[in-house]
Amino acid sequence: MINRYSAVAQRIRQERDELERIFAVVQRHWQMSKTATDADAYLNSVALNLHGFYSGLERIFELIAIDLDGIKLGGEHWHIELLHQMTLDLPRVRPPVLSRETAERLDAYRKFRHLIRNIYTTHLDPGELEKLVVALPRLWMQTRDQLDALANYLDQLSHADEDKT
Repeated sequence: MINRYSAVAQRIRQERDELERIFAVVQRHWQMSKTATDADAYLNSVALNLHGFYSGLERIFELIAIDLDGIKLGGEHWHIELLHQMTLDLPRVRPPVLSRETAERLDAYRKFRHLIRNIYTTHLDPGELEKLVVALPRLWMQTRDQLDALANYLDQLSHADEDKT
């Protein structure tokens, strides 16, 4: 029988794999925007995929908050609170999911996702997009490593639970 730790670890890895594909699209379309005749189409793709990148991370964070922490956040600022929650060390529940540095850097992508939901794509600032795209490789590597560390931790808990039965 699969236990909740194993299930959460598997779901984190599935989402991580999707985020890896989004990361690749962002990088490829950013490069293509530099030489394309219709750069706007590629910039719109980059913006949409950056939106999807943070949305995918937030799905993971919600999964962790609900299935491990036992908390469903609500209210006007729940997106900010959820990101902060991922930096907490919860003894006997889980270690921090993200370092404070990673969470602070991810907050720019959360804000961008909010912006994309509320503006016309014709108002995108290529300079702001560039900042996010340039910072993404290092940030994604850190985030991916931290998510993998949590998934590995959950696997250890899962095996410990199996050994008890």
